[in-house]
Amino acid sequence: MKKHSYKITTRWGDIDAFGHVNNATYLTYIQEARVDFTWYARQRRDEKPLLLDMVVARAEIDYLSPIYDGHKELDIAVWVGRIGTSSYLLKYEVSADGVIFSRAQTVQVTVSMQTHKSRPITDEEREFLLQYQEDQTSAGDSENQKK
Repeated sequence: MKKHSYKITTRWGDIDAFGHVNNATYLTYIQEARVDFTWYARQRRDEKPLLLDMVVARAEIDYLSPIYDGHKELDIAVWVGRIGTSSYLLKYEVSADGVIFSRAQTVQVTVSMQTHKSRPITDEEREFLLQYQEDQTSAGDSENQKK
């Protein structure tokens, strides 16, 4: 399975009164990694950006270890879990120097910009997502992954 890798540096404003990166900031970190995955990384490879017309329907984060350092370079890995008809699951891991700070996942729903309703994932989008999909033998029954 391929994982997309994105680097981000913590900012002074990310640190809260407790002296660690604020919990809400993790959503910004994974959002930036997600946009790089579907837009900027593809542009750097002279490929068309994909999956821009989507909404995040769910976000879930497990905070494993606090980040106390401002100006710390973080690695964010992005990969794909379940792929449905009009939704897909992205998984993330935020780490640095061998320490995993958090794991997260988001459910995206593809939408029509004309109707503002969900639409099926296109063949081109599905082909892209499948390149980064986790091993289905460890993720569950592959037939159920398509529902």
